[in-house]
Amino acid sequence: MDTTLISLTGFAFAMYITPGPNNVMLASSGATHGIRASVPHMFGIALGFSAMLVVVSAGLGSLLLAWPPLLPAMRWIGAAWMLWLAWKIATAPLPGTVAPRGVLGFTGAAAFQWINPKAWLITLGAASEFTSPDQPLILQAGRIGLVFLAVALPCMLVWVLLGRGAGRLLRVPMQVRAFNIAMAALLVASLVPVLTGD
Repeated sequence: MDTTLISLTGFAFAMYITPGPNNVMLASSGATHGIRASVPHMFGIALGFSAMLVVVSAGLGSLLLAWPPLLPAMRWIGAAWMLWLAWKIATAPLPGTVAPRGVLGFTGAAAFQWINPKAWLITLGAASEFTSPDQPLILQAGRIGLVFLAVALPCMLVWVLLGRGAGRLLRVPMQVRAFNIAMAALLVASLVPVLTGD
């Protein structure tokens, strides 16, 4: 029995199912646009993050370790971007007041992974924890990427379904506003452990 694979799968599941920027945006997308419209967003996260894991695990992580100021700078740039996203979610127009804004989509979701501070911390944690110098690095990186890819969609679907269920219950504009503010607050709260290192 491959205990490393079991540990990696458990790590991937824990990282994907817990609240974070991707899951908050998926819940908001599910509430606003529904499940079908959120599927490209989900695939963008799954494939974009898995690609990031493979690239970082295969060597880019050593650049970050060689130049330590780069990681905190990336954290704060990503945090600023997510605060802006939280503001956009909290102040989103109420349904029926303006034409609905489109979903993030595949490309935007895949690109977002590279500025998501939580994604960087997970990636660096996975690369350092689940690679070994006595095995081919590219094969280990590929395995990490594949495990995260396999775990991604079931975990993300939970958040889209939660958002969709909430969207069906929100019938009054003030309820929609309260939901949007709660999602924005959850997004901001997800930054705290990333920025404080807890």
